[in-house]
Amino acid sequence: MSGIKRRLPPLNAMRAFEAAARSKSFTRAADELHVTQAAISHQVKTLEEWLGVPLFQRLNRGLKLTPAGEAYLPRLTQAFDLMTAGTSQLVDRAGKSVIFLSTLDSLASLWLLPRLHRFRQRHPNIDVRVVSINREDDTLTQGDVDIDIRLGDGSWSGLYVVPLLSETISPVCSPDLMKGEHPLYKPEDLAHHTLLHDVMTTNWHTWFEAAEVEGIDAGRGPGFNRSYLVIQAAINGDGVALGRSVLATDAIKAGKLVKPFDINIDLEFSYYFVCGRAQADEPSIRAFREWLLEEAATTHKDVEHYFHTPQELAAKPVTASS
Repeated sequence: MSGIKRRLPPLNAMRAFEAAARSKSFTRAADELHVTQAAISHQVKTLEEWLGVPLFQRLNRGLKLTPAGEAYLPRLTQAFDLMTAGTSQLVDRAGKSVIFLSTLDSLASLWLLPRLHRFRQRHPNIDVRVVSINREDDTLTQGDVDIDIRLGDGSWSGLYVVPLLSETISPVCSPDLMKGEHPLYKPEDLAHHTLLHDVMTTNWHTWFEAAEVEGIDAGRGPGFNRSYLVIQAAINGDGVALGRSVLATDAIKAGKLVKPFDINIDLEFSYYFVCGRAQADEPSIRAFREWLLEEAATTHKDVEHYFHTPQELAAKPVTASS
């Protein structure tokens, strides 16, 4: 049996058909799976094309299963019931719950992972599986994860959304740059330093305008398409980066970075906890949300103290011995 290769349609397509066929409605299936009606229709069409047979008759008053759909539905329902029961038995036997979470790689590496051990200490019977995604990915509505820590404006209809953290940006650099040949006392001193660019966020042109600085080529210097790479380059002493407050504050607190100027720009988007409305009160998801909000509140205090408060390094010359 181990040598059998199973040739199956996409799982999401089967889930969409099973939910739509069981409820006789694309709309109710969309509500059940926390996706749009258009997504259900697309997945069903994908399954029909994969199978090579129509599964529904599209009628003015609703849906009707074809003979092929009638034969397919009970087998899929039985298969999903078996998978659900098997998973529940395994989880119950182990005494554990598993949460699948997606978020951006920079937030995961610089903010979430350094804190996740505290959640494990508080809830040893809940395991968290972290999936790193690009901003345009939507693993939550596709049903691949339970929770998404999402960057945006918070306007995601049909989902349970809780604000976590807002962000500002300001130049950050290694403390060693403050002690070099051209220490940073004022924004104009950036003319002597390499500028590090985060291509996913506000650029140096915008910050120089806010700082009322002219005559500096804001486009020079290397760029990175991941914020955690920009932060690491700044820590390495490769130049000065526009640090995002949520991602840079831990490094400032640890003395790996300094923030030389008290000129901050608010970013348009914030971080949000997002999950399906029906899942919001599940014990494991509620426990993770409550812990996450506590961590976000602590981070907010750290940002106010370490990122938004002017630092003495920018107010007076820094000697090699300081």
